[in-house]
Amino acid sequence: MENESLRVDKWLWEVRLFKTRSQATDACKAGKIKMDGQNIKPAKDLKIGDVIIVSLNPLFKTVKVKQFPKSRLGAKLVPDYMEDLTPQEEYDRVKLIETANAENRDRGAGRPTKKSRRMIDRLKHDKEAW
Repeated sequence: MENESLRVDKWLWEVRLFKTRSQATDACKAGKIKMDGQNIKPAKDLKIGDVIIVSLNPLFKTVKVKQFPKSRLGAKLVPDYMEDLTPQEEYDRVKLIETANAENRDRGAGRPTKKSRRMIDRLKHDKEAW
């Protein structure tokens, strides 16, 4: 194998965890990429078998490096290069957050009144305190 290591920002972009390489770089700089509990810089070299945690708000995705691609991958090829170790509980937690934040309004009910909006805001604010 010719590549035994690759920059973390480049690998994150190539396996489609980020849409652009600069977004991957910015995530590293912001401390959203961790390895062994430590924030890692964009230029950190990954090796095969490394496990990293990526914060994709609100999801914390745990992935293992399987291989290094030569260039950006098609979505169907990603499992050959990355193993998703994220526990199912994490996906369930994110789904629960999304359903809790969804607002249901009857079709044709029109815009909420000022009083209704204030009540909705209070309910949302109380949920965020949990």
